[in-house]
Amino acid sequence: MPVIPSWAWVTGLTVGAVAAVAVLAVQADQGPRPAAATARPSASPSPSASARPSPAASAPVRVPDGSGTGRRIVYSLGQKRVWLIDASDAPRRTFPVWPGTVSPDPGTYTVGTRNEATTGSDGVQIEHIVYFTAKSGVSIAFSNAVDGASPPPPAAGARTGGIRMRKADGAALWTFGTAGTTVAVVK
Repeated sequence: MPVIPSWAWVTGLTVGAVAAVAVLAVQADQGPRPAAATARPSASPSPSASARPSPAASAPVRVPDGSGTGRRIVYSLGQKRVWLIDASDAPRRTFPVWPGTVSPDPGTYTVGTRNEATTGSDGVQIEHIVYFTAKSGVSIAFSNAVDGASPPPPAAGARTGGIRMRKADGAALWTFGTAGTTVAVVK
């Protein structure tokens, strides 16, 4: 009986493992897809961990009419929701947000400055800050708390322009919202 060299065994096992992973990847790609989250954050989030928006099993939330075309970030003031839209006008991600006390006017803006991390005007450590406009001297930007918590209720009379989101959503918006990206704000 001929002796098979060890390199041949290793090569055969490696090829078999790669083929098994490829088959599993194809099966996973053909499986069911999770529905987009449709829950909306409360207007006055509580300090408990349950204050986070939670996904609901229903139809995906439609991109608002009048939000433009092409690659863009869409922010709906009324729905308190953001969409990341690719160049083919397909929504890639949507999620609820907690707006600050100062909201941008409906219109089209451009991402300008970005900051990896800082302290928000409410004293919370934030990251993935994507600035796109200012109103009445208040900078307006998307961000998320470093610890992933929902923002505390603003102090009486506080003027905040941070549009907060969950940590994973903040990371996705940070990657998508490079300088020059269009931001469409709709009612």
